[in-house]
Amino acid sequence: MKLLMSDYNVTLVNNKMSEFFVKFHGPAETPFAKGVWKIHVELPEQFPYKSPSIGFMNKIFHPNIDELSGSVCLDVINQTWSPMFELINIFEIFLPQLLRYPNPADPLNGEAAALLMRDPKAYAKKVESYVDRYATPEDADQAGEDDEDDSDEEVGNSPLRKKVVGNGHANANGNGHSNGNGNGAAKATNGNGNGNGNGKVNGRGAKEDEDDDEEDEDDTMSDMGELSDEDGIMGEMDD
Repeated sequence: MKLLMSDYNVTLVNNKMSEFFVKFHGPAETPFAKGVWKIHVELPEQFPYKSPSIGFMNKIFHPNIDELSGSVCLDVINQTWSPMFELINIFEIFLPQLLRYPNPADPLNGEAAALLMRDPKAYAKKVESYVDRYATPEDADQAGEDDEDDSDEEVGNSPLRKKVVGNGHANANGNGHSNGNGNGAAKATNGNGNGNGNGKVNGRGAKEDEDDDEEDEDDTMSDMGELSDEDGIMGEMDD
């Protein structure tokens, strides 16, 4: 893989070649020039015939990049990807061109698109302010760390949020969360009903039924005793 042999800072996730982070520097002579971003890359099983999933881990202000999820709207990645492309092309050509020549007509960030069309100078200033606040080398290093810690606390040593950005954010927090908390909860419910439920609910119900039967017997015996006493009293009255 040419990307690993290049000067780019590449960090593998769990030593897997199919998922990694790349440090990406903004292109020169643009408002993004001083920025550093951590890009999450995940390769599908069909790669290189199917395009990789990429996303920005730290914030960026750009019409074609979702500010919250970091997903990227780029035809060459999403629609016109070719197995002839190399991963290094994404960082040497595709992303730099996207930052240099945004397309406000097809936005993921409506505010950035509107500002670019209305006032390009104000757009450039806001881009630079985002770079200063969210795209320093330290920001890039720390991007995603808080989410990993939260994930570890919630699911116990889960490696890191899978596809937290880009298309993966939907898979991680959408299907993954739904399958984990949805189907898992449903199975847990079935387990409680059928397995643990029968052991606890039916067992507890049987014990309660037994206690109720004993109480009914006691009440019956008590009633019979009272009737016997009344017969004795009636007998004495007859005498």
